[in-house]
Amino acid sequence: MGKTASGAVWLDPKKTTPYEFYQYWRNIGDADVLKCIRMLTFLPLEQIDEMDKWEGAELNKAKEILAYELTNLVHGEEEAKKAQDAARALFGGGPDAEIPTTALHDDDFENDEIGIIQVLVAAGLVSSNGEARRAIQQNGVAVNDTKVTDPFMKLSKAELAGGSTIVRRGKKNFRKIIVE
Repeated sequence: MGKTASGAVWLDPKKTTPYEFYQYWRNIGDADVLKCIRMLTFLPLEQIDEMDKWEGAELNKAKEILAYELTNLVHGEEEAKKAQDAARALFGGGPDAEIPTTALHDDDFENDEIGIIQVLVAAGLVSSNGEARRAIQQNGVAVNDTKVTDPFMKLSKAELAGGSTIVRRGKKNFRKIIVE
């Protein structure tokens, strides 16, 4: 689907998680939504023809339908529901039980603190410390919706123990960080 490894969409959940798969289709261009629904889903043509009249916010509903239907087809109904719930939790105020989570352990901390770079790598939001540093320098990292500007920022174990810390890289890559 994409030209680069990071832009590729795989059917294998080990390479593209069901949530990432869902988000790929949820973020498809407005001009392509109905074409993809026609070609890739088993929705009745009458229902799709009715969607042809949709505009603006209604097109977002069509994107959600496309994402759910394809995720259901590839990964099953349970994973499609989880991905939809996670997206709604982050972007629409739904329950946050299905937000992708990364667990940190005692040995990840030094003096009950962990650096933001280590958190980004552990969460899989970046592949290296250098990539994490660049993302921070480019204002692409946030903790609980607060931009991170200092690559030496530390998060305390107590702060993370509550289980409500959300780390984002860019607009759509995020993880809830917990301590086990």
